[in-house]
Amino acid sequence: MLKIWGRGNSVNVKKVLWAVEELGVKHERINAGMEHGIVKTPEYKKMNPNSLVPTIDDDGFILWESHAIVRYLAAKHGAGALAPADPKARADADRWMDWAHTFAREFQRPVFWAMVRTPPEQRDMKAVGEAVKKCGELLAIPSALLESRPYLAGNALTMGDIPLGCHVQLWMRVPIERPKLPGLEAWFKRLGERPAFRKIVDIPLS
Repeated sequence: MLKIWGRGNSVNVKKVLWAVEELGVKHERINAGMEHGIVKTPEYKKMNPNSLVPTIDDDGFILWESHAIVRYLAAKHGAGALAPADPKARADADRWMDWAHTFAREFQRPVFWAMVRTPPEQRDMKAVGEAVKKCGELLAIPSALLESRPYLAGNALTMGDIPLGCHVQLWMRVPIERPKLPGLEAWFKRLGERPAFRKIVDIPLS
């Protein structure tokens, strides 16, 4: 059985868990990271020398890096669906998986960590405001595309939606003033209609 190491509130672990939920893959999740520890142990570091989550063991095949894991699982269990069969559609999905790093870099630490995991008295709200402005400018890019198509790579959910969808869920739930981005908001609403997204991704901030 597929084993997944990582805590359920990690944005990167959510990417993998959302994928396996959409794919209907039976799996076992082992809490790891932050308060759960494990990641610094010799046994874990043998699997993942970065001491980060997620890591998977698929019948002896060890893999880390959340986007690589999503690609692997989509190719193995969702060829023609989460992993598009058409090379151009697959490249389009790949493009958005890679682009999600661009947004995450400007959002996760500067905004999410500042507003959710930093005590109010220690927050630099000027820096947060500047980061929110930058994030809004970045998200205008997929938002414009999503005004003409329902999902990032076309008419159906693909692996391309998963990384950005997990980060945007945090963006939509963090207590900040967000710019209006109609395409992105409509896409987020569509994601919220998916049981797997509601179960795995759209959970309380922590």
